[in-house]
Amino acid sequence: MLFDTIVGISTKLGESAINVVRISGDESLLITNKILKGINLTKVSTHSIHYGHVFDGDKMIDEVMISVFLSPKSFTTEDTVEISCHGGFLIANEIIRLLLKNGARLAMNGEFTKRAYLNGRIDLTKAESIMDMISAKTLTQLQLANQQLRGDIATLVRALQDELLEIIAQIEVNIDYPEYDDVVELTQRMIEPKVQNLIKKMEKILIEANTGIIVRDGVQTVIVGKPNVGKSSLLNSLLKEEKAIVTEISGTTRDLIEADLNLNGILLKLIDTAGIRETVDVVEKIGIERTKKAIENAQLVLLVLDHSELLTELDKELLEITKNKTRILVGNKMDLGHKIDLENETIIPISAKNKLGLDLLENEVKKRFIDSTLIDNQEVILSNTRHISKLDEAKSNLEDALVATTKLLPVDMIEIDLRNAWHNLGEITGEIASDTLINTLFSKFCLGK
Repeated sequence: MLFDTIVGISTKLGESAINVVRISGDESLLITNKILKGINLTKVSTHSIHYGHVFDGDKMIDEVMISVFLSPKSFTTEDTVEISCHGGFLIANEIIRLLLKNGARLAMNGEFTKRAYLNGRIDLTKAESIMDMISAKTLTQLQLANQQLRGDIATLVRALQDELLEIIAQIEVNIDYPEYDDVVELTQRMIEPKVQNLIKKMEKILIEANTGIIVRDGVQTVIVGKPNVGKSSLLNSLLKEEKAIVTEISGTTRDLIEADLNLNGILLKLIDTAGIRETVDVVEKIGIERTKKAIENAQLVLLVLDHSELLTELDKELLEITKNKTRILVGNKMDLGHKIDLENETIIPISAKNKLGLDLLENEVKKRFIDSTLIDNQEVILSNTRHISKLDEAKSNLEDALVATTKLLPVDMIEIDLRNAWHNLGEITGEIASDTLINTLFSKFCLGK
């Protein structure tokens, strides 16, 4: 199946100015020729664009532009054709139907990128960066995706592998040529500092990866507080739109309202919740139960208090409920007075209605979750959960090797742990990867990519 000629749409199908149909494989030019009139693609040069018409027999389907990329100078390294046609639901589907009729196969999700990987054009980190770029909602997310696409992550991982290979090679020399006097005998004590140094490097990368995870995946954030304290007003002010209904009537918000907010490069996945209080209203009770569940699952709680009033029993209950969560206390209605005073806790004073103090809240969120220095200096940061998991496994392998050295086990036994660490690092770039991993990873890509 790897050498089939595949076809897929690379743009979102629907009403638009253009759609792009992509064909890749050994017979791309021949199959595309069968639906064109007035041009022979087998006689054109690579990286060239041509004007033509697509026909179904004697019936013209569309006026198109055809881009040709000849092997190996294409994304997949195969002969590739891209047909730019007019947008709409019908035209691209008709062109794909004709290509399938003439010998192409419909591409599976991510199959173009999968071929680029299998043909050695990109490694797995670069492949994953493509989907990260497509799904990016903030410039910081895009920055991290571009680091992967440039190969920065792969370079970082391979540098760790090279250090491991140096230790493994020295062990192999000692095992295979113990009789040579000029070969340095690698004792457990000589291995130990090298392994410790690698562990420290991995620990630093994993700590910095916390910022990467937040930037890539965002922060699950809930806004909680008693009824009519200004939760929905805060949501609307942050989003700069009227997402939630705001009234003077307590209990207006009865269900969870969700929205994404780009907060200076951090994606907050905001949830505005129903105010927690005693009620006999069945619908409101359901909303309150959902609020409590949202608090349990949240990474960040924005607990909104009325800055112009003393704490109520309900406020105290919410403070108790959220005490073990990462939370920021938000004192709303600061324009009406300052009466709240909590020991050992900072309250961010705001006026959601007048949009005052929101910059202080934004800065506090950023300070809690990301290391701005890493972002500002464009440090190489892991952000992909799979990469982080494999690096963590490699660190665990090295920790096992370290234990083995302290127990003075034979160096060939220690080498097993070192090789396992090297193997786990290789899975990050795809240098070592199972078919199951490859198929699962690329199945998450969009069709035509």
